[in-house]
Amino acid sequence: MTDTQERPLVDPDISVDDFIADARAWLDENAEKRTDRGGDFVWGEGEFDVAIFHNMTFEEEAAYIAGISDWIKLKATRGYHAITRSPELGGLGLSRQHARAYGRLEREYASPGRHELVGVTTGLIAPTIETMGSDKLKEQFVGDLLSTDTLACQLFSEPGAGSDLAGLSCRAERDGDEWVINGQKVWSSGAQFSQWGELIARTDPDVVKHKGLTAFMLPIDAPGVEVRPITQMSGGSSFCEVFFTDVRISDDLRIGDVGAGWLVAMTTLGFERDHSDSGGDGSSSGGNWAKLLATAEYTGTIDEPVVRDRLVQQYIHGRIESLTNRRAADLAKSGTPGPEGSLGKLLWTEGMRTMTETVAAVLGPKLIADTGEWGTFGWGEHVLGAPGYRIAGGSDEVQRNIIGERVLGLPREPRADSGPWKDVPR
Repeated sequence: MTDTQERPLVDPDISVDDFIADARAWLDENAEKRTDRGGDFVWGEGEFDVAIFHNMTFEEEAAYIAGISDWIKLKATRGYHAITRSPELGGLGLSRQHARAYGRLEREYASPGRHELVGVTTGLIAPTIETMGSDKLKEQFVGDLLSTDTLACQLFSEPGAGSDLAGLSCRAERDGDEWVINGQKVWSSGAQFSQWGELIARTDPDVVKHKGLTAFMLPIDAPGVEVRPITQMSGGSSFCEVFFTDVRISDDLRIGDVGAGWLVAMTTLGFERDHSDSGGDGSSSGGNWAKLLATAEYTGTIDEPVVRDRLVQQYIHGRIESLTNRRAADLAKSGTPGPEGSLGKLLWTEGMRTMTETVAAVLGPKLIADTGEWGTFGWGEHVLGAPGYRIAGGSDEVQRNIIGERVLGLPREPRADSGPWKDVPR
């Protein structure tokens, strides 16, 4: 148990107001107030960053991740990184209402930013192991993942499977108390900076594709693991290919039962699609309403009827997204998001798409021609990155199928791959 996990809890009966008063005092001492939020946003001041995926060198990105991790570790000294978690995990054991209130409060202060790897570590893999891992895995990983003492990536997607995650072919074959891994993964965000990865592999090719999968925690530095960064069109290399050649891991690193990998994967993807803690202002996707409105005011297009209509529609979409996310949060009583998360995910990606169209109408040629003006050409980072999230966490088409089948109760689509995985044409 780490020092942060030994820290005593606050009063479990503390009111939300008293908790937030204490948290505000701590944040006043340890963070700076934001100047880019709502009416406080000042055009031309500071760095204008609306990028969705980072355009950095390896060294710059490593330092950026370290800065975010240092902030989370500082919060961990007070338990603010895991407010609803138990003291054994370094948390405070408080309610979701306390956590949401703190989240709203912290957004008033400047933070080191966001990174996919940190989000995957704390928001996806930690709760997955907490939900489905053995007691040994929980003790080994969850606390360190929440505090980012350990960073972990997803090892799900494959070149030959596309959006059909259940069709993956990376193999894990049992050899006594070990498993031997061979195959390839792709689009693994932050794999080059990770110590571990959550791997979904095929362990039984003789059953239908969904039932022959098993999940593992895999050390990225294990012999036989090769990580190759992929250069993105936005300039950075956050994504990676990962290759496995006779990689041996202990059965103790298995998440859930043998053959239960699909359930583990769906649990992780449920957390990935859950945006119930989002404010719905677009801040998590690079650009936000305040920056979009300020850009229109600067360019003088805010009085153009078409632009004004687009701006209003963008604002309305953000409010709908926010209210939908709150509803999903209220429905997630078990702590594991349900299929309603797919609706939130669709609203999120649709909001990025419409923001791209709106900013194109606002900026015109300045979107693709670097005039050196603050807050104009920088929007190109948003435009290049936004399409990526229509695929991440399950494509938009997959989300619509989930909503249709699991929420609306519509008939399932006909399937041509219902037999044993080994007999499915590829």
